[in-house]
Amino acid sequence: MRSPLPYWQGKLLTAGAAYRNGLASLARKKLLSGRANLPHVQRRMWIVTTSSLKSRRIAVPNASAAIQDYYEAQGWTDGLPVVPATEDLVWEMLGTFGRDPAQSLGVIQPRNASVTLEKIAINAVMAGCRPEHFPVVVAAVRAILQPAFNVAGCQATTGGAAPVIIVNGPLATQLSINGDAGCFGPGYRANAAIGRALRLVIRNLAGLVPGEMDKATLATPGRYSFCFAENEARSPWEPRHVELGFAASASIVTLTAIRAVYPIMETTVATGREVLQTLVESIKTVGFANYYQIGTGAQLTLVLCPEHAAEMAAAGLTKADVRAYIFQEARMPMRRLKGIAHYGNRNWPAWIDENDPETLVPVVRCADDVVVVVAGGDGRHSAWLAGWGVTRVVTEEITTPS
Repeated sequence: MRSPLPYWQGKLLTAGAAYRNGLASLARKKLLSGRANLPHVQRRMWIVTTSSLKSRRIAVPNASAAIQDYYEAQGWTDGLPVVPATEDLVWEMLGTFGRDPAQSLGVIQPRNASVTLEKIAINAVMAGCRPEHFPVVVAAVRAILQPAFNVAGCQATTGGAAPVIIVNGPLATQLSINGDAGCFGPGYRANAAIGRALRLVIRNLAGLVPGEMDKATLATPGRYSFCFAENEARSPWEPRHVELGFAASASIVTLTAIRAVYPIMETTVATGREVLQTLVESIKTVGFANYYQIGTGAQLTLVLCPEHAAEMAAAGLTKADVRAYIFQEARMPMRRLKGIAHYGNRNWPAWIDENDPETLVPVVRCADDVVVVVAGGDGRHSAWLAGWGVTRVVTEEITTPS
């Protein structure tokens, strides 16, 4: 078992006593004054508390190379440099969650470790999060702790599934979480840091380290970080959180674990229905593992670029219509599935007749197992996010302590 994640106490850093008493030290005043003009930075309430932080303190030489080398030697990083988790920075990250840093959100597998707010904050600091990102990170952690997500199953597997955070609601705009052009890629701190924080929690608390309990054959770059927002401003439909019954003023995270991103370009056909047909035909192919795992509830997420979504809406299609079309049309005959690819690990409902070569197997077991969101910029590229076979898409509302 790995040792608990410590704080670094560099000799030039302020001691944490003032923070534990809810008082602003000189270091914190300088930090806030230097960030006062940054967008979306709000004054945070500092909670007067007698709580202390439980993690071990470890002193290392006050040199960047020494700090990074220490983190790497302990196996606590994803291979990229991290922000040293000093006590001051952890208290600032906790913000209004700091009333009880020892509060546990649950137990994470496979290490069977308690996931406390303090440990989440440490990993969020390391990932480069700002304190205003922390409620999103906490909501994402709550989501992966839901039994339906099966974090140990989808993160320890040889398939190397990546956890994906999709953010909806006003907070996505307020925190500059990108859902427009290039939203799957680099260049946006909120996207990069929030997604990375979740992966560091999975690595450091669940113990899912590559080559040890993480058995991924190849893994995926999405395991560094994968977080984006729905492009609500350019969607012709209601956003996902409203679709699920949340108030328009609410903000949520949706978590899915995916095998891969399958981008599809459609620039030729004239109507939205034809666009949808192209997207569906693209996944009717040998080796697409979701067809074999509908019995365990394998799901799909379809990320539509704004142009494709607008064309579908112009053709009279709603999100529900898109889901229903995918369920009805994304099917493959048994003769193309049997005896190859993922057949040896198949899990089909009883109504699938394996003895009939013309039995049509759907890519999901019902229309509601398809998630449809709008994201990205112009260019007519949409994408499938193929869900891992033993995980379910889960949602959590983003909240903060009153």
